[in-house]
Amino acid sequence: MASAPRRVPGDVLVHLRRARDHMDRHFAEELDLDRVAAVAGLSKYHFLRLFAATYRITPAAYLAERRIERAQDLLRATNLTVTEVCHAVGYSSLGSFSSRFTEVTGETPSAFARRYAVTGAPRIPGCHLFMAGLLERRSATAEKPDGPGSP
Repeated sequence: MASAPRRVPGDVLVHLRRARDHMDRHFAEELDLDRVAAVAGLSKYHFLRLFAATYRITPAAYLAERRIERAQDLLRATNLTVTEVCHAVGYSSLGSFSSRFTEVTGETPSAFARRYAVTGAPRIPGCHLFMAGLLERRSATAEKPDGPGSP
C-alpha cells in the first residue's frame, strides 16, 4: 500500500511552485538540479526530497514530461523535423529524445508526426516559429567557442 504524500508547509510549497513554474517556462534550456533548487531557495538535496514527496515525481522526470508534451505539440502543429523538435525542446541527443518520446507516448516521434501529417490539418511552417522567436535555432558552431579568447 502506498503511503500518503508528505505534508509540506505552505511557505515551502510556494518555493516548490516557483521552481516548477520556472521549469515550465524554461523547459528548453539546460536546467540542472542546482539551478532549479536555487530558484526554490533550497539546497538541492532538500529540494529533491520535497519536490518528489509533494508532486510524486522527481524534478528531472517532471522536466522530461514537459519537454515531451511540448514536442508532441510541435510535431502535431508544425512542419519541423524530428531533429529540430528535439533541439527546440531542450534535448541535445536525438537518440535520448526518441527513446524518451517512445517510452512516454508509445510511438516514435517520426510515427507520431506522420500520424498527424496525414490528417491534412494546416501546419505552422517552422520558419515562422523561428522568425517569431518562439523557438531558438541551435547550431553546433554557436554552442562551441572557436578557441582561446572567444566570447
